[in-house]
Amino acid sequence: MLAVRAVLVDLDGTLLDSAADLAAAANRMLAELGLPARDPVLVATFLGKGIPMLVRRTLSGTLAGTGDDALAARALPIFERCYAEESGRRTRPYPGAAEGIARMRALGLALGCVTNKAERFTFDLLRATGFGEAFEVAVCGDTVAAKKPDPLPLLFACARLAVPPGAALVIGDSANDVEAARAAGCPVWCVPYGYNEGRPVEALGSDRVVASLAQAAELLARG
Repeated sequence: MLAVRAVLVDLDGTLLDSAADLAAAANRMLAELGLPARDPVLVATFLGKGIPMLVRRTLSGTLAGTGDDALAARALPIFERCYAEESGRRTRPYPGAAEGIARMRALGLALGCVTNKAERFTFDLLRATGFGEAFEVAVCGDTVAAKKPDPLPLLFACARLAVPPGAALVIGDSANDVEAARAAGCPVWCVPYGYNEGRPVEALGSDRVVASLAQAAELLARG
């Protein structure tokens, strides 16, 4: 078992199921632009690369997110306004998330939340879902100069927690999390239920797949 001193948890798709709120905001954006709505199940496959890419993917209907740059620039503030109103309405912790985080805290592990979501959405959402005091550090998409899959957010979190990267376990749901962890020198586990652009979690190359944060905590407790 790893000599883990800290756990760095991804937000959307790992701790919280926020797809319904993001899809609602995306479809409100499309409606304001006079464009047809997208299937929320399809929109969920567009998650994982941040809001600007979600907007581009929603507009194009493809993972590539290619299309009219001027339209994307016009659409982004509309989405952000809509999401500010929708965020938290349907978002819920995944099963086992609250229990897992509480168990990790009880084990004396330092906890961080590392997300590509902007700070102005992240902290309100953590408070609304009962995690407002759960993390000693939250690194958001605009906290540092780069987002995951760049390692900088993870390294920043490690520095704030005074833990070397090799002792900070990353738990996420996507290639972004695995790539960032590998580049930072952190071990990484993945959950199978999140937003991974339609790819199977087994294809990510994480060190372990765990069914939930509760299972992750149980494995860490066995240390």
